[in-house]
Amino acid sequence: MQLKYVGPKPMISHTGIDFDVGKEDKFIYLHGVVELIIALDHPYLDSKTYQHKLDKQMNNQDVEVYLRDRCPDFEAMIDKSNHNIEDEIAHNIKRAEENRILNPEEKDVLEKNIKLMENYMLQRSVNKRVYYCALNILAEIVKKDHIDHIQIKLEQNYFHILHSLQGVLEKQKAPVDTKLEVFEHLKELYVSLQVITLVSDDFSL
Repeated sequence: MQLKYVGPKPMISHTGIDFDVGKEDKFIYLHGVVELIIALDHPYLDSKTYQHKLDKQMNNQDVEVYLRDRCPDFEAMIDKSNHNIEDEIAHNIKRAEENRILNPEEKDVLEKNIKLMENYMLQRSVNKRVYYCALNILAEIVKKDHIDHIQIKLEQNYFHILHSLQGVLEKQKAPVDTKLEVFEHLKELYVSLQVITLVSDDFSL
């Protein structure tokens, strides 16, 4: 398989397939994570604030090539046999068959809808696994270089990425305490991730 966008989380029923737009495909965040990795991954001097201009010229293929090189076991992550989607599909079909409310025709429609979304769900699972691999790379850079502040203009994707990074840092074996906030500077909104337990460098984008 390869990395590609499919769409939000599907909500499957006997009446059709809807999508939860609040639970987007992690693919849309991969470009931003790679940009942050590139921006942060360089030597640091003590007590210095660094700035970096994000390069939005990378295309989807560039992002995948980069992550293939940086993510351990990338091929295993995109191998469909390493995802449990078939088991999830089988479980959902079993639940449909055991449903006491639906009539036989409705059960049949529900089962077909579930099977129809198998590849869709698999692609979302692949994208999510690679996304968290990239976040772990980012977290390791933050810890290794004792980066204690990341500031970036408030865009939806970067807020989500920093929020996800916050979660990854706080789930480390030695949890890293963080604070995420939005602030205004020169009439522009920024999102800031303060890494409280790491005191060294600031990084602004």
